[in-house]
Amino acid sequence: MFRQLLGVKAAKSAVDWLNQPAPVVAPALLGKVLVRQFADGLQLRAQIVETEAYAPGDPACHAYRRKTERNRVMFGPPGHLYVYLIYGLYHCLNIVTEAEGIPAAVLIRAVQLDQLPEWIPPQKRRQPERVGAGPGLLCQALRIDRSHNGWPLRKTKTDEEGFWLEGSTLDPTQSQAQIIQTTRIGITRGAEIPWRWYIGGHPSVSRY
Repeated sequence: MFRQLLGVKAAKSAVDWLNQPAPVVAPALLGKVLVRQFADGLQLRAQIVETEAYAPGDPACHAYRRKTERNRVMFGPPGHLYVYLIYGLYHCLNIVTEAEGIPAAVLIRAVQLDQLPEWIPPQKRRQPERVGAGPGLLCQALRIDRSHNGWPLRKTKTDEEGFWLEGSTLDPTQSQAQIIQTTRIGITRGAEIPWRWYIGGHPSVSRY
């Protein structure tokens, strides 16, 4: 039911269905699991609990004015990672959507990790549910940086370093009731557009 309302066809692959408008993909990503495969074989799984959509014509979108070296990945095919740096300190992870040539992406705002890697400091381990509760925090936890900009989401699991999506962990009979739609955070232009979604009541959401 939830997938049908969002226009997501079950027959599409885990990457092909991203060829849709960002405001359609953003809520559909909630509950899905982003898998980060490291070169040494370590796998980290992160349930996506909060997203924001950025699309053509949106003044908050990085590609609103023109194509640049920074945003060129957004103009590429869907299913690729768009990673950028904010404040010179924090990386943000986005998943490119829509057809090639149409700049759009979904910001992954917050995740819940299935396990905490060894590099998470002791003070953060006291609240494991907050380790990925923000775009900068989740990139730190998953060790995602600008070197991953442009990486494709794999369609299947792999033994090599990479990223892929696994199925939603949300109860499909309760999904609509669990999803909260509201305005985006930390922007000045297009702040009134309600293109932020999160799982209601989830402890890893960045801000309620």
